[in-house]
Amino acid sequence: MGQSLLLALRETPAFRLSGAIASANSGRLGQDAAGEGAPTGVLITSDVGRGIQGASVAVDFSSSSVVAAHTAACAAARVPMLIGVTGFDAASRESLLQAAGSIPVLIAPNTSVGVGVVAQLVSMAASRLGPAYDVEIFEAHHRTKRDAPSGTALALGEAVARARAVSLDDVATFNRAGQNAPRTPGSIGFSSLRAGDIVGEHTVTFAAAGERVEITHRATDRITFARGALRAAEWLAGQPAGLYGMQNVLGL
Repeated sequence: MGQSLLLALRETPAFRLSGAIASANSGRLGQDAAGEGAPTGVLITSDVGRGIQGASVAVDFSSSSVVAAHTAACAAARVPMLIGVTGFDAASRESLLQAAGSIPVLIAPNTSVGVGVVAQLVSMAASRLGPAYDVEIFEAHHRTKRDAPSGTALALGEAVARARAVSLDDVATFNRAGQNAPRTPGSIGFSSLRAGDIVGEHTVTFAAAGERVEITHRATDRITFARGALRAAEWLAGQPAGLYGMQNVLGL
């Protein structure tokens, strides 16, 4: 995603790269941020404070294990932060909520503009079709993705649950292995595929007797996430402190 962001930066005059941060064990520390093409003049560092110095907004696609530390650094430096990381725990989420008291924080499990619109469509379908329709959410990603189901799948499930005025925790079904019973009415099922180099696919299925409605988003290039992230970052830079999502960026 770092290299995709650099490619997207070359397309827009809205931003310029001011810092690039990698883990302390990265083999590219001290090298130019660009892996290929014209150099950026920005060297990769593991020092978060140095990396965000002078930034108008920080974009984090790192790891769930360090998102809390990155957010704390941004809050201390008063740098707005967009978080594209998924799979972080409750403690990390709490740190994000605290940071949102002093800086604008945008949590985006998926920065694709298309996915933002799909979430709205899913919410509308869940509301209009009603609880008589079974809901299943399928997602597919590359073999190295760690969290399952994906953050986007969970966000789509939340959209369905909110439209039905229920808690996703109460109705989600993540594993049917070993079950010997029919589907629980009102449940929202999740299934995941991890294989090859799949960038990202999500399908929400609404099914009832005699018909099936499917809403699908397929990403074929990570550049779409980078372009959406920059669009969101440009919006975020002018916002007051608070917690935001892609729906705010898109006016949904």
